[in-house]
Amino acid sequence: MTLQREILELKLEDQFEELVRTMFGKEIEECNDEQLYFAILRLAKGMIHATEPNEGPKKVYYISAEFLIGKLLSNNLINLGIYDKLAEILEKHDKQLSVIEEIEPEPSLGNGGLGRLAACFLDSIATLGLPGDGIGLNYHLGLFKQVFADHKQTAVPNPWMQKESWLKKTDTVFDVFFGDRKVRGRLYDLDVVGYESGTGQLHLFDIESVDESIVKEDSIDFDKEQIEKNLTLFLYPDDSDKEGNLLRIHQQYFMCSCGAQLILKELKEQKNDLRHMYDYAAIQINDTHPTMIIPELIRILVEEKAFTMDEAIDVVRQTCAYTNHTILSEALEKWPLEYLEKVVPQLVPYIRELDKRVKAAYQDEKVYIIDEDDLVHMAHIDIHYGYSVNGVAAIHTQILKDTELHHFYKIYPEKFNNKTNGITFRRWLVSCNKPLTCLITEKIGKGFIKDASKLRELLAYKNDAAFLEALDRIKQDNKLALADYLKSVEGIELNPESVFDIQIKRLHEYKRQQMNALYIIHKYLQIKAGNIPQRPITFIFGAKAAPAYVIAQDIIHLILCLSELVDSDPDVRDHMKVVMVENYNVTYAEKLIPACDISEQISLASKEASGTGNMKFMLNGAVTLGTSDGANVEIHDLVGDDNIYIFGEKSEAVIRHYEKEDYVAKDYYEKSPVIREAVDFIIGKQMLAIGDKENLTRLHKELLEKDWFMTLLDLEEYIKCKEQVFADYEDRESWRRKMLQNIAMAGFFSSDRTITQYNDDIWHLHKAQI
Repeated sequence: MTLQREILELKLEDQFEELVRTMFGKEIEECNDEQLYFAILRLAKGMIHATEPNEGPKKVYYISAEFLIGKLLSNNLINLGIYDKLAEILEKHDKQLSVIEEIEPEPSLGNGGLGRLAACFLDSIATLGLPGDGIGLNYHLGLFKQVFADHKQTAVPNPWMQKESWLKKTDTVFDVFFGDRKVRGRLYDLDVVGYESGTGQLHLFDIESVDESIVKEDSIDFDKEQIEKNLTLFLYPDDSDKEGNLLRIHQQYFMCSCGAQLILKELKEQKNDLRHMYDYAAIQINDTHPTMIIPELIRILVEEKAFTMDEAIDVVRQTCAYTNHTILSEALEKWPLEYLEKVVPQLVPYIRELDKRVKAAYQDEKVYIIDEDDLVHMAHIDIHYGYSVNGVAAIHTQILKDTELHHFYKIYPEKFNNKTNGITFRRWLVSCNKPLTCLITEKIGKGFIKDASKLRELLAYKNDAAFLEALDRIKQDNKLALADYLKSVEGIELNPESVFDIQIKRLHEYKRQQMNALYIIHKYLQIKAGNIPQRPITFIFGAKAAPAYVIAQDIIHLILCLSELVDSDPDVRDHMKVVMVENYNVTYAEKLIPACDISEQISLASKEASGTGNMKFMLNGAVTLGTSDGANVEIHDLVGDDNIYIFGEKSEAVIRHYEKEDYVAKDYYEKSPVIREAVDFIIGKQMLAIGDKENLTRLHKELLEKDWFMTLLDLEEYIKCKEQVFADYEDRESWRRKMLQNIAMAGFFSSDRTITQYNDDIWHLHKAQI
């Protein structure tokens, strides 16, 4: 911390009072909450400006299509060390900081785990004092805002930018060419504040000519061919047609070209030798969206910096590293070569050259960059022309080595490594669960905020009845707070005495929200038959479905129909409730996670690379119900058999099913009355009276005739396991110990640990001396 910032903190109350008078001509108590929000925003920005940036001889550039950063006010105040002091100042004037925080809009810069992980990583990079910045795009309207109507998801724009915000417009501009077309990229920066440390930046590029007015009212429809106007409007624009694919390529190249130009500009300003770029810069490619930065850097070095092709390739290969986040084929991007020729003709000769070199070296067609169908495999560029390939959980990395990327592992075993994902505890505990943070601090001090392994010290209290009861009271208070919030924003009433079973994540068949829905149908029928649960159950979902993903939309429709069915049935509604929150985002997650009893992590084994929601729930005292998939495996290893509920086929068996093509959903349906009853209920009279026949019939058919992610394979075991969870929940003393065990063992999943491993094994940066 700098002397300048220490002086600012000492005079915080005087400074804030004077700032409020200057901005509004009023005293604090005379201001409304919105005025105070903008005053706090300006105060924090001033303190950030007085904080030293993390600098060093080498820097990491973390390039990603999305950064799901969430609201920044609370997190920045905590990391600046002034949250509690400012809350006290406001309370003196009958104002509540927690209420003022709600005014802040949430930046619409991400979608799911990929973007949230990137945001956590930037927090940890800054906190650890490592020189590093993020690079992405400044989306004006986000993914979309989710609105429910007629039991279906509709998508509308999600604007978030304000005249005064954390976003800073810079003077840095770059020209980006798409063949003969040119757009001008403008750099905007967001400060990333480390906890008791220096700062980094999130660099977001925008186009000068973007035009929000081309989006049709109350929709996310627009002319996809007007690149000069639409390029930075939406994250992941609909790619169900050729125009959508071309737009995504435009977006990705724009991000990569601007990013490459920025990196080279900063290296030049530091007077670094580009022929040793790898000594001064590490570029971490987050999934395949930023892959084009590799050929783009090579192109610039050859065409503008007088490098030979060999020299350029060698330098870039030692500078770029790749993180794989999935084994799903749809997410391992493959672009038709003709699309790339249309959008970025100047880049295609370099992609062809990279492919030619691979084909000259290896005979295995599975490792070629351009395949026989003229599809360009982006991940293959990353693997061949980067120096590191990492998975994001132990089991995921092993699957990459053994199956999905096995042909590459045989060539480059030294490149492959695992970096199990992590989360920033500053946001996912200190900020979103202040009562739990206070209880932990009271027992073991504040050291866990920077050294999460210290949470293990809580195990000393596993037989302390008073501590365990305090833990339980906090959980109950958080459930009450969530109930109050849902009542205020959506008019939904929850029973806080019920058990809260929560599944919040992107809507995708592999995450198997449909299996949870089938359990709900089973439970509904059990209650109708007179089998009343010991305690009411509240099932909560939060998820957005890609607008072009029809079956995902159908699953949302099913859940919303089940919600109405239960609410309207007097025999059932006192015993269970189904809720799907509208427009799930980080802000909602920060309220749902501290209130959760049972964390649903039920993806088909082998399909979830890691997950990070599972870590957030664990940290806040929820108990996991899940498959042996992703980081669930490592959670299981840490907490032990008695503190997690695992069901379902293992990854090896699932992979064999795919290899043999021997999974037939209808076989499970025909053999099991329980499965048949639940699946057929989807198209029964009660559901058709509420829902849309087309949606429900299509989903029913999908489950019986395809079920690509093997819902019915695990359904009966899921039902049995879930019933055991609800039974065990009634042993309150035992359950409290499960909560404590999960919290105490969560330290491994700090993103500080993950980033330390990235740095030790991949980046090799020196910590800033501040």
